[in-house]
Amino acid sequence: MKMMYKKYFNGLLCFIIALLSVVFKSQAQDLPKELYIAANIPDSLKENANSVVRYSDITQTVKGPGDIVVKYHTLVTILNEKGDREAMMDLPYNKKFNSLSSIEMRVFNEKGELIKKYHKSDMYDGAAGDDETLVSDDRFLAVEHTIAAYPVTIEKEYEEDITSQLDLRGWYMQDDEQSVQYSYYNLSINAQEGFRSLNKNINIKPEKTDVNGICTYKWQVFGLKAFKKEEGAQYWRVLPSVEFASNSFKFYGIPGMFDSWQNYGKWQLALNSDVCSLTPEREAEIRKMTDSIKTDKEKVKFLYNYLQQNMRYVNVQLGIGGLKPFPATFVDQKKYGDCKALSNYMGALLKAVNIPSCYAMINEGINAESAKPNFPFDPFNHIILCVPLKGDTTWLECTSQYMPFGKLGPHTENRYALLIDNNGGKLVKTPSSTASDNQFNSYVRITIDPDGGAKAQIKIFSTGEYRFDYIGLSSLKMDEQKTYFQRAFNMKQPINFDIKPIDDKNGVKETEFDVEYDKFYDIAAGDKQFYKPHVFDLVAFTIPVEENRKSDYYFEHPMQKSCVTTIDLPQGFEIETLPTNQTLKFTYGNYEVTYTYDAAKNQVTSIAKFNLTNHVIPAAKYTELQQYLDAVIKAQNKKLVIRRKA
Repeated sequence: MKMMYKKYFNGLLCFIIALLSVVFKSQAQDLPKELYIAANIPDSLKENANSVVRYSDITQTVKGPGDIVVKYHTLVTILNEKGDREAMMDLPYNKKFNSLSSIEMRVFNEKGELIKKYHKSDMYDGAAGDDETLVSDDRFLAVEHTIAAYPVTIEKEYEEDITSQLDLRGWYMQDDEQSVQYSYYNLSINAQEGFRSLNKNINIKPEKTDVNGICTYKWQVFGLKAFKKEEGAQYWRVLPSVEFASNSFKFYGIPGMFDSWQNYGKWQLALNSDVCSLTPEREAEIRKMTDSIKTDKEKVKFLYNYLQQNMRYVNVQLGIGGLKPFPATFVDQKKYGDCKALSNYMGALLKAVNIPSCYAMINEGINAESAKPNFPFDPFNHIILCVPLKGDTTWLECTSQYMPFGKLGPHTENRYALLIDNNGGKLVKTPSSTASDNQFNSYVRITIDPDGGAKAQIKIFSTGEYRFDYIGLSSLKMDEQKTYFQRAFNMKQPINFDIKPIDDKNGVKETEFDVEYDKFYDIAAGDKQFYKPHVFDLVAFTIPVEENRKSDYYFEHPMQKSCVTTIDLPQGFEIETLPTNQTLKFTYGNYEVTYTYDAAKNQVTSIAKFNLTNHVIPAAKYTELQQYLDAVIKAQNKKLVIRRKA
């Protein structure tokens, strides 16, 4: 350990001894003055860093299931404006089961001189939620210091008393572009609680002591250098952390066991037991609605469409921590609910016609981290429904009015969901979408005039995530839609841009617009005109060169894109150079483009196709991906050259 300190403090042994006498005390109140002075940060910790954790000490004391006290003491030096988030103190809490005390944030200049103090009375106390949240028990306290000069050091201390908790807090010791000088985590818990921990992106072991059945674990890290997340990587795949869990919990006064996914599922099953049925009269109506439908799958589809047409999503975080859904009868009457309530309601509709289904808990988000089969704890933030039809399991996203029947999409696909059935909980992998699920198929007709102006008619037929993108775009102002298409498609600036509203039918969204250009060519020289032979790029991006890529690259989803472009050449012009056909191959996809010229019609037709079969590209294949995308961009930039006839 002495060698580690010598590395950073050049052998200042007396200072090290003084520092150690302080930092090994949990929640030390008086840190060495040297830690507040920005000039004392080792150069190795400044590299690639926007901020430096000079000192962090978190102590979590588990007094019993769901009864926890956590003390925080952190000292962070902010080096530039990209680290400004460290100057904010944002503390979420639940007004029924959390209390925050001893709150103080202190601000020091680069010399370590105190320049500002903030207390609880200076903080804004607001309701937590978003535009879709109707009401919630969750709140937050927040204060932010406006930084006048860098570097600046922010010290935060507070204590949190928790009386309702599903699992224990984790230790997230480092953020992106942030280095760590000294960081400690201490956790005390009764040995009978069955404490567990899980390292993520770090190999670290705690020092453990056991006194009278109370186990204390102490973790520490020194000198973690900053790193910048590589483009296209996911934070949960690269940032170091340690997750904590215990086998027993108490949430909103209700005890449960988290020693297995099955037992946690039993707790959730009991929680939902009194809310998942409709009235007998309403069940009879539902059966009458579906009497003429022959198969169970057709009934499921009919009732899912009924849900989408008659209910709307509203986030409601009241009751047992947002975990217990509102009764199916409530949703039936009010015509709204959150993900829990709508999924539970859909299950009640199916129950009325004797079709079993499973309430399914999942961590929602594009490329979000999945639950771990060997580490039961609560990573979930969303509910969907699983209908285990014989030989044909069907998944339903019950919050969307636009999701096609039986589809999930990248927010919930390809990860573990916890299915709640009569035996408790079990992890089941959700299906993955394929390239054909996310299609972008376009047809373009371009008419060029002799002066190089052009008019183009564009039709796009989209499914999957492209469909959702364009449904969402239709709610924006017309100027915002035009700006989006021009930037996303890498289009030239037109003089006219007319977007036509088209209906969404059978899971396919049609988008149609007309554009006009006064000069569509790139270059005109003498009797020749040089064109990019398309209005927009099918692939409008590339990625940077990285010689030693360490992280996998994530797209949002696999995809299948195509564009058929027909160009009517102006009268009196003929082809001089037609772009060459090309076929480019990549381990996880391919691109091809063909060009034909019909002399009788004086018309050029191109067909371009781009496929990505796997949206997660291993780090070892990153260079191949980068070179492939560069080649695609070059292929798209090949010029069509026309000339006036002699």
